Parts: sequence; structure tokens; C-alpha cells
Amino acid sequence: MHGRVEGARDRCAVPGCDQPGEFKAPLQAANFDGPGTWRFLCLEHVRMHNAKYNYFDGMSAEEIAEAQTPYAGWERATRAFAHAGSDPAPSWSDFADPLDAISGRFRRSQPQATSRFTKGEQRALSVLGLGEDADLKSVRSRYSRLVRRFHPDRNGGDRSHEARLGEVIEAYQLLRKSVAFA
Repeated sequence: MHGRVEGARDRCAVPGCDQPGEFKAPLQAANFDGPGTWRFLCLEHVRMHNAKYNYFDGMSAEEIAEAQTPYAGWERATRAFAHAGSDPAPSWSDFADPLDAISGRFRRSQPQATSRFTKGEQRALSVLGLGEDADLKSVRSRYSRLVRRFHPDRNGGDRSHEARLGEVIEAYQLLRKSVAFA
């Protein structure tokens, strides 16, 4: 059943009820910002609790009308899409695959970004979960954290992460000698 907490061992929080408390209910009705405090209720009492809940309680008529509009939240300004000034799409007849035609338009218009890292170093950065803005200190820090996470001595002898550990070590060995950090 939706909302049931599996393995709940407590009794219903309502005094006098001896049913198992399998459903979480907020302790205070207005406590929905953040993790909050919870109590566990049986099915009957959680239904009674939910029947008393009113989302619009304390709102004015204008606030209720605004919350119920189908476009609530869409009033923020957004970026305009490219139009008249963009380059024309390539001719479909030039391509055998429609997806190639679509990617062909964008391949021409986007300049190649230059990177201070080689392709191998970029792959090594992605193994460590770092981006182009990484410095040597952040590389060392991430390497240290990942080695501690994947090393079998820290995982109770579990060797299932050895391949990942090898990738992390290899990536660090490549990056620590990188000219980009010189």
C-alpha cells in the first residue's frame, strides 16, 4: 500500500491504539518545510489525519486562485529561442540519416572549445569526477577520498571495487604529471 513504511516496529502513536504504526504522518500540520518530525500511525488513524489536512488553510481567496491556475510558476522570464538571425538548416537531401542532418547544423555552428588538458587527461578527470576547472589540490583531495572509499582494507576485504580503484590510481598518476598543473 502506498505510504506504508516497511519494517516499522512501533505501535500507532494515538493513545489507546494497539495497531502497528506503519504510516508516517507529520507531527505538526504546518511542518512540511524540511525533514520535519514524524510520528507513526496505523491505517485508520493516518486516514483520519489526512482527512483533516487542507493545503489552502490560511490562504486568502487571491492566493488560492493563484495557486490553482494551470500556469502557476510560469510567470518568470525565460531566455528567447534563436530565430531569424540563425543560420539555415542543411538540406535534408544531403544526408541519408535525419539525425545526421540535425547534428550537422549544430556541428558547423559550434566552435571547438579548447582545453588545457589532453583527451587522456580529460578522461582521467571524469574518472575522478572533476571538471575542466580542477586544480592539483582538488585532484589530490578527490584521489585521496576515492582511494579511501574503494580500497579493500576500508571495505572489510570486499574486492569488488578493485577495478574502479585501479582506474582512480591510473587517473591520478596521469594527472599529477600534467603540464596543465605546471
